[in-house]
Amino acid sequence: MRSRITEYSVVALCLVQLVLVPLSWLLSVADVGFEVRSLISSEGIRWFFGRFASMLASPFLVWLLLLSMASGCIKACGLPGLFVRRPLLLRYRERVALLFGGLSLLLLSCGYSMLVFVPHAVLRGVTGDLLPSPFSASVVPSVAFIIIVVGMVYGAVSGCFHRVSDVCHSLFSGVSFAAPLFLYYILLMQLYHSIVFVFG
Repeated sequence: MRSRITEYSVVALCLVQLVLVPLSWLLSVADVGFEVRSLISSEGIRWFFGRFASMLASPFLVWLLLLSMASGCIKACGLPGLFVRRPLLLRYRERVALLFGGLSLLLLSCGYSMLVFVPHAVLRGVTGDLLPSPFSASVVPSVAFIIIVVGMVYGAVSGCFHRVSDVCHSLFSGVSFAAPLFLYYILLMQLYHSIVFVFG
């Protein structure tokens, strides 16, 4: 079912992009009362090929990559399964791993909070505001980093991760699971920037 929805969504986005190409040409040659640029003109072709990489290069792509890696790590370490079982059914090693994971979460959260909320914090903006600031630009990568570290600590102590390769595989599996989202991102960003170019 999920793959079928993915197929239909991808086809729909591709069709909208394909319809936009001749539509932009028709509107550019017609007198519609406002400026419309054609995607198949020399300007449009130069824009599409010259700006394609920069269209996709945005913080959202980095956030998507990091969060998918974090989700893969936290899933592979076995931590989500603890919330399904009762605490009394946890093995001794799982309880110790939960303690170490909680301590690492507490330490990382306190350290990050000190960089943000203490007087003259280095992650605040020049004027002392949180928006915009280095904090607002780094909050998603920082959260992803904290999740990955907590997952690594829990997985290592609980025995889910035996080698470094196990950790790397968990990060790769997160990216593989989120692969459809990357395809959606590429198609949506391409369509969005094309609409902006044509009507902007």
